[in-house]
Amino acid sequence: MSIADRLLWSALPYVVIALLIAGTVWRYRYDKFGWTTRSSQLYESRLLRVASPVFHYGILFVFAGHLMGLFVPTAWTAWAGLSEHNYHLVSLFGGTAAGVLTVLGIGLLLYRRRTNGPVFLATTRNDKLMYLVLLGAIVMGMWAKLTNSSVSSGYDYRETIAPWVRSIFVLQPDAAAMDGVPLTYQIHVVIGLTLIALIPFTRLIHMFSAPVQYLFRPYIVYRSRDQGQLGPRPDRRGWERIDS
Repeated sequence: MSIADRLLWSALPYVVIALLIAGTVWRYRYDKFGWTTRSSQLYESRLLRVASPVFHYGILFVFAGHLMGLFVPTAWTAWAGLSEHNYHLVSLFGGTAAGVLTVLGIGLLLYRRRTNGPVFLATTRNDKLMYLVLLGAIVMGMWAKLTNSSVSSGYDYRETIAPWVRSIFVLQPDAAAMDGVPLTYQIHVVIGLTLIALIPFTRLIHMFSAPVQYLFRPYIVYRSRDQGQLGPRPDRRGWERIDS
């Protein structure tokens, strides 16, 4: 195995993880007020109401597919009754659909930023780099899948890339598992690692503060006044009673 392969598949992942953790801590300590999406909804909202959900739903499906493909072993899906061929079809058609949805969302967001003056002026160099790497990762992932697959069969990355990814988290990087992986998949992995390293330094940081708690918060109860109490209340002297 060459030195370049060892650097790519053994050292680079840990450099990326270090940047992700250290960068996130640094951003939280020194740039709390910048820990946002820097929303431009104030400048334009009509197209954003379409583009933002399309992009976010697409990227969530892509993320879920990667989690399943990389961290769920083949034996587990076989035990659940999902054959390799059926998994391949789900990955091929479902992954492609999620990728197309994400690219469509990114395209609409980029069109909005380029055609709306105030939104374009609010776009930073970090934003441009983030969009470029994100779009490159999605497109290259789709390209790798489609050029190495057919309806009947395809390259089984769960036997090579997935074990390599899992080996990183147990601190025993199996760089040899990446031998023979198609070049398009290798490029996709490198771009993906670059994207992860950029998270703390771009607007993507807001994923760590997504308001997930809103899904589980209790309902807010609104109570209306009785009809006889409409209008201003008469002034009363002293303390008002607070009902529990």
